[in-house]
Amino acid sequence: MPKFFVHFANSHEDFQLAELEALTLLEDVVVEYDRESYTSKSPFLLVEIESASQAAKLVRRGILVRSIVEYWGSGSTYDELFTEVRQQPERWLEYKSCSFKFTVEAFRKSLSQKEKISRIELFSFMGFEGPILMKNPSEEFFVCEEYDESHEPFSFEAPKQIWFGRIVGRGSRELIDRFDVKKRKYLGNTTMDAELSLVMANQALARPGTLVYDPFVGTGSFLMTCSHFGASSMGSDIDGRQIRGTAGFRRDVDGINANLAQYQLQDLVLDMVVFDVCRNPWRDGMLFDAIVTDPPYGVRAGARRLGRKNGTIPEYSLKIIDGKESYKQSDYYPPTVPYEMSDVISDLLEFAADKLVVGGRLVYWLPIVADEYEPEHVPVHPLLRLVANSEQPFGNWSRRLITMEKVTFPNDSEHQISEQESLARDPAHKNFRDKYFSKFKRDPEVRNKN
Repeated sequence: MPKFFVHFANSHEDFQLAELEALTLLEDVVVEYDRESYTSKSPFLLVEIESASQAAKLVRRGILVRSIVEYWGSGSTYDELFTEVRQQPERWLEYKSCSFKFTVEAFRKSLSQKEKISRIELFSFMGFEGPILMKNPSEEFFVCEEYDESHEPFSFEAPKQIWFGRIVGRGSRELIDRFDVKKRKYLGNTTMDAELSLVMANQALARPGTLVYDPFVGTGSFLMTCSHFGASSMGSDIDGRQIRGTAGFRRDVDGINANLAQYQLQDLVLDMVVFDVCRNPWRDGMLFDAIVTDPPYGVRAGARRLGRKNGTIPEYSLKIIDGKESYKQSDYYPPTVPYEMSDVISDLLEFAADKLVVGGRLVYWLPIVADEYEPEHVPVHPLLRLVANSEQPFGNWSRRLITMEKVTFPNDSEHQISEQESLARDPAHKNFRDKYFSKFKRDPEVRNKN
């Protein structure tokens, strides 16, 4: 099959391959590549795809992909590169008369405009005779010099690899600007940034004909990005103030509905409802094609669930205010108790195993203490297969985007994680909120045991 190289954006490197593999499923494109050859230290991945049109289709909704380039050659020097390019003169002769332009870049180094022009002139042997158009040319050729990491800002070292080819498709990175949280009419203190929200929509395989649900909907970022790609979506939250817009940074703008109107997604976002997902009203059986969520883990808002510390019902909850019971007031917030992070995740997996269709995906954020994390800390469930585990570091702690797929139908046999198994390990996300506000100081007894 023809060769291409994927040109990744220089951001969220640990998420790139996971998103690319999700795109192969979304677009039904067969891609062959050596997984061992992939490294997050390089923005390029050599792949084999049936045709240029299939390659363009593959990346058209990619968020972490800048472009995909038909591979014409590579080498550690320009002489090596040109030797490979000259092996197929019929390829570049095909574009002899069309309009074109060259784009020259360097990875881990800056090139002056003079240096870029000198690189372009090296390709004069190809004999292109068409007009040079800087805007909307028929073909765009791409040259990139890839350098090793260097601590010398003005290093004169030679490039590690030089890549050359014809750009055949681009990703959708312009959506990052379109969904920029700073441009939204409604914004909350837990709103997820646009780039990662869009990546999560791809990880969830959001597309027309699917139903996506966010059980901790907050200000609705995932509803918007999933529905942008054609999925129907809905969300719920224990705190209706976030949904209505009475508890965000920009209030009195009709909450999530204001953003749906801004992006014209009212027809695809079905509704937002208020309830505790632990006591949800959903009917039995499989309902959702994907569950996409960011559980509240305490950095900006701690997780809560319905309940009282002593289990009693205080007298004031039953008071009549202006002729209406207090719990029927528009500003009523039900009594809640803390919801420990490991319990949140355990319940989320159990909910997903019950409510996802077979093949459906659970995509969620898992906060962990960096120096305590082990791969086996990622929660498991017999009905959910781990698809991807990508890290976004923040120093002493990080959050991991976990993608899981439901692999079989639930049955009458016990499929919950056993109590013995859950107690056998103390995962790095347990009591995360307490650890975060203690600035990750470890218990002396635990430190001595280690």
